[in-house]
Amino acid sequence: MTSHGTLGVAVIGTGRMGSDHVRRINDVISGARVAAVADIDAARAEHLAGGIEGCTPYTDPAAAMDDPAVDAVLIASPGPAHEAALLTAFARDLPVLCEKPLTPDPASALRVLAAEQELGHRRVQVGFMRRYDADYLALKSRLQQGVHGRPLMLHNKHRNADTPPGFTNAMMIHDSVVHEIDVTRWLLDEEITAVRVLRPAPTANAPEGLSDPQLILFETAAGQVVDTELFVNCGFGYQVSCEAVCEAGTARIGDDRGVFVNAAGRWGGTLTPGFVERFEEAYDRQVQRWVDATRRGEVEGPSCWDGYAAAAVCEAGVRAQQSGERVTVELAERPALYS
Repeated sequence: MTSHGTLGVAVIGTGRMGSDHVRRINDVISGARVAAVADIDAARAEHLAGGIEGCTPYTDPAAAMDDPAVDAVLIASPGPAHEAALLTAFARDLPVLCEKPLTPDPASALRVLAAEQELGHRRVQVGFMRRYDADYLALKSRLQQGVHGRPLMLHNKHRNADTPPGFTNAMMIHDSVVHEIDVTRWLLDEEITAVRVLRPAPTANAPEGLSDPQLILFETAAGQVVDTELFVNCGFGYQVSCEAVCEAGTARIGDDRGVFVNAAGRWGGTLTPGFVERFEEAYDRQVQRWVDATRRGEVEGPSCWDGYAAAAVCEAGVRAQQSGERVTVELAERPALYS
């Protein structure tokens, strides 16, 4: 880091999320600056770097990480490119914030786990941003304190106005339900042991071949049951909620955001158009926490184990989706580094 303690960050991938993180580091949070950007699209990298003083564009992630001004790495490239970028960062012992997924499948995630263990210390925080959302943090606090007794069930809703071209049934699990997978494990502090997927008659708004909505059921090691209604072509906006059902009460988040009004013979509020807007503050808090921890020489937040466990549940979820059967989750033994 510089003599003033400012963290020089290389952002790998300058698409929608990467560009948003560049803006976030440059304009919103403190203690860091964008020292380098890397993207296979040289023109895009150059355009983004051109608006930031002291930022160098690259097409090769390794070259960006070798820039002497770089102290840490934020990986926002497509999931299939994450393993190579992570291993490159490990070779340089650089701290990493890696957008989800850690990697697209359990086998590659296990390779990343093995590589990080060889370092002998954690280097990665995985970008499960819901853990940094104020509502989810409040719900987590209530469950930790036992305010309503032992949690027995979670009810989740995950709705999106529409899907981009090419969105598949497998992406329903890997790109959408992965967030409920992580918050389930985090809120309940339990591993998911089995998955089942129910597919009702699809909405007429779903693209041909996409089974939407779906109902995903999780079982945990402690016997809790979690359901998620996933409806990604609902047409009316972006809506995420979670209700914990406990022995002595319930707690729910996600019902209202912003101003709720009664006027002109109607009542209600507004819905955000997408996940970036809904979780903007969570993304800000996540990156700020990563920067602060990295400047202290620490690593916190979701680990490579969390990324691997999510990938394993996703794999079971896709199998359940295809078969209609209950599928058990196969997890490796948890290494001591992630205890």
